[in-house]
Amino acid sequence: MKMKKIALGLLITGVVSTSALAYAATRPVDIVSKLTGKTVETLYQERAQGKTYGTIAKEAGKLEEFKNEMLKNKKEILDQKVKEGKLTQAQAEQILNSIKNNMANCDGTGSQRLGQKYGVGFGNGQGKGKGNGLGLGQGMRRGLGNGYNK
Repeated sequence: MKMKKIALGLLITGVVSTSALAYAATRPVDIVSKLTGKTVETLYQERAQGKTYGTIAKEAGKLEEFKNEMLKNKKEILDQKVKEGKLTQAQAEQILNSIKNNMANCDGTGSQRLGQKYGVGFGNGQGKGKGNGLGLGQGMRRGLGNGYNK
């Protein structure tokens, strides 16, 4: 009986760890790191100096790739929020369409603040929010932005 409990505990730990790793791979810092070859620590230092991840990607000639990856991640997050019942499909589609439209004008500065407009909090702030953000956390690990609470 004790072995079954240990095995179950290890299985649960493995699932939770895998989920955490999957989430970590969707952070903007990880995307920029993958695209530019810069370390996460270096990117955090550049963010602390006031650069956005978009600006860093743009300087490396990778802005379009960064935007595509961010769009893919935001769509996955919106789909998950629909599954969880935190957004309707119509709300998710409206947000995604706005994201696509804004990306046409994206210059990498992060000035669009789309998550704030719709109250879904993609975590683009500097970590000051405490809501249930949609998990893209650019808040340098200090917060999740203004979340959509339902």
